[in-house]
Amino acid sequence: MNAPERTLYRAAVPAEFSQCFEAQRAAYLADPEPSYAQRRKDLDALARLIKDNRERLVEAICRDYGNRSEFETLFAEYFVVLETIHDARKNLKKWMRPQRRRIDFMMFPGARNRVIPQPLGVVGVIVPWNFPLNLSFCPLAAIFAAGNRAMVKMSENSRHLAALLIELSPKYFAADKLQFFDDGGGRGPAFSSLPFDHLIFTGSGTTGRAVMANAAQNLTPVTLELGGKSPAVVGPDFPLKTAAERIMWVKMFNAGQICTNIDYLFLPEGKVAEFAEHCKQLIAKRFPDLNAADFTSIIDQRAFSRLQGALDDARAKGAQLINLADKQQPDARQRKLAPHLVLNVSEDMELMQREIFGPILPVRTYRSEQEVADYINGRDRPLAIYPFTHDRRLQQFYIRHVMSGGVGVNEALLHVAQHDLPFGGVGASGMGHYHAREGFDTFSKLRPVFYQGPFSSVQMLFQPPYAGRAMKLLKTLIRVKT
Repeated sequence: MNAPERTLYRAAVPAEFSQCFEAQRAAYLADPEPSYAQRRKDLDALARLIKDNRERLVEAICRDYGNRSEFETLFAEYFVVLETIHDARKNLKKWMRPQRRRIDFMMFPGARNRVIPQPLGVVGVIVPWNFPLNLSFCPLAAIFAAGNRAMVKMSENSRHLAALLIELSPKYFAADKLQFFDDGGGRGPAFSSLPFDHLIFTGSGTTGRAVMANAAQNLTPVTLELGGKSPAVVGPDFPLKTAAERIMWVKMFNAGQICTNIDYLFLPEGKVAEFAEHCKQLIAKRFPDLNAADFTSIIDQRAFSRLQGALDDARAKGAQLINLADKQQPDARQRKLAPHLVLNVSEDMELMQREIFGPILPVRTYRSEQEVADYINGRDRPLAIYPFTHDRRLQQFYIRHVMSGGVGVNEALLHVAQHDLPFGGVGASGMGHYHAREGFDTFSKLRPVFYQGPFSSVQMLFQPPYAGRAMKLLKTLIRVKT
């Protein structure tokens, strides 16, 4: 990076951002390739930070939500983070090992090719509010495994957690290794304009486009996890009761506020009433009191009002709304929203035009698998698709004919928690991968290195003037290859 570029970002970026970036960049240049032992130490410290402060972290997230189920925080965030760090430690030596690559026959004798994974430098992480511990610490596990340093900006809806992490982090990491930042009110554009060596963002497609545009000013590569409208389709052979159990578990988890959640559902014609009845029974059994602690609140009043407005919009445009907890009175002051199925949906409804992020499930019916594929393919590529069928031919049809970031067959959401699977979107649902080996690779420069042997065949065989032996040999080699 040259001096004029540094002057440019300093003029627009808060001092705490630029000072931290400069300190981390200097620390990287002083120690550009941390050893295996140092990386293990960083991963251990990351694990200690959350182990030592479990109760405070859970409490902070709950306060940010108003009410966040303790089980959901421990299961989807705390446990998953520990598993991710454990997986990185277990595989670190293998991931760090240089890869052997074939040598071209013209380079013999004695030449070697290697691909060496090396740290990129300083990585920026922009974290959403819905799984703030998971979506900060899981990328950090890959970032530290790859030997980098990190600056992490939390969401404006994670103010209590951000304050806690800002307090705790210096006890485990130097600021030139890891530093957390509160959003502070609209500081995202300034953060994404820093000349990071890589930037990972999780959030909406609209904000993702702005992040990518800012990063492009510095040619910063980005990993974008953008969500979108992920569909599920229940095959004719799949038991409706089982489908309802699995689909509603996901739709109610975190009150539906998950980027890989099912955003709309395809059911075979004639199956809607039976499915709806199963869903009602499930809600009555699993959530007899929506105002209890097990059911998470909608994150803020703006989101709560948006979801209520979307239901009103659907009703006004002819949809049939089925309140799955119609005998309960959810507390609007706690931002508790009753789960709904929405039938007879049309494309002009708000629910079908943007990601829902709530316990609302639009339902469409279909007659043929091709009808389903055509509908999904006529829209932005989703972050996930969820075919529910035991018919292997039908499973493969959806995998082959519908492109998405990931696929969960006969289960939704859980593909994201598989530590040996990469996670990422495609098209409008994002770009790039993290988790597993792919996460390590994302935050590494896979650097190709060619080592010449004792003799150079090119120097011996192809020296000017080319008109004689060199040209004849080259033409002979071309004939052999063709």
